[in-house]
Amino acid sequence: MALSPLNARRWRNFKANRRAYWSLWIFAVLFGLSLFAEVLANDKPLLVSYRGEWRMPFLRFYSEADFGGDFKTVANYKSPEVQCLIVTGGLVDCFDEPESMIQAVALDRFDAATEGFQKGFILWAPIPYSYNTINELGGKAAPSAPDTDHWLGTDDTSRDVLARVIYGFRLSVAFALIVTVLTSVIGIAAGAVQGYFGGKVDLIFQRFLEIWSGTPELYVIIIVFSVWQRSFWLLILLMVMFGWTRLIGVVRAEFLRARNFEYVRAAKALGVPDRVIMFRHVLPNAMVATLTMLPFVVTGAVGSLATLDYLGFGLPASLPSLGQLSRQAQQNLQMPSLAFTAFFTFAIMLSLLVFIFEGVRDAFDPRKTFK
Repeated sequence: MALSPLNARRWRNFKANRRAYWSLWIFAVLFGLSLFAEVLANDKPLLVSYRGEWRMPFLRFYSEADFGGDFKTVANYKSPEVQCLIVTGGLVDCFDEPESMIQAVALDRFDAATEGFQKGFILWAPIPYSYNTINELGGKAAPSAPDTDHWLGTDDTSRDVLARVIYGFRLSVAFALIVTVLTSVIGIAAGAVQGYFGGKVDLIFQRFLEIWSGTPELYVIIIVFSVWQRSFWLLILLMVMFGWTRLIGVVRAEFLRARNFEYVRAAKALGVPDRVIMFRHVLPNAMVATLTMLPFVVTGAVGSLATLDYLGFGLPASLPSLGQLSRQAQQNLQMPSLAFTAFFTFAIMLSLLVFIFEGVRDAFDPRKTFK
């Protein structure tokens, strides 16, 4: 689908801003990889070949009994017994020195009593740990320093830090984008109504905003979470309730200025509906000022989530959180790898987002043209 001449010019301006363009590519790659976090970091195999049948345990539940075991509980794929059952097809007693059995099969020294024996196969993720996997550190204390098994070390509960960073990065970005979209829609609509109609509508709305803006956001969140259980969507609802007022000021000012322009008066005289004038003719002129505020909204959402998680009033403890990683870094100063990981994760993520939205702002500004 071909772009309109206006959008084509905006895209050329964005591409000409090399910092924003390359930031978009880097961020797209990082966020795209994080969308497949279950493939990159998982304590369940990506693919299992059992008796000639291919299975994907990271997508579907399989019990130990499905691999020839005795129990119908979820299979512990890290267990030597379960690995032996998969590799040998359940044809031997894997509870008698299973590690030696696996080694014998891997070296093709296993003589199956049944004809047509087909050796099983297990494909693990590049990082064989999920964000909530409790690892056995072989006697080492947690948190542990980076090593060949845990590239960024483990946290104070023996969970792999790199896996938590991948899942936490996806969660933080998704949270920030959802909050930004919802707050932008509500804030732009409210500011447009205020600025376009003015008069009593603007006066009443301003008094309401003064009262609402004075409400202590943190106290409300603490009170709500003391009554209801913490959840991802409940936190988004609370953030949107207090975040939609950030864009009202700039949108209201643009509409107050533009409502007296000649083309607006002409449209009114021709009988064009107010909603058409507001969102088709006036709003595009107010988008430059609105886009100027978006980097602050996005980074503010990421920072607010990290702050709430750091204080213990954010997402549930069962979810991966970069704020929890920051708190662990503060509580374990003897392990500087946690602090460095948290710092560089936030620095890279926020810098890329700011550079991208700066480029978007400049691309929508008709006064700026890049060569």
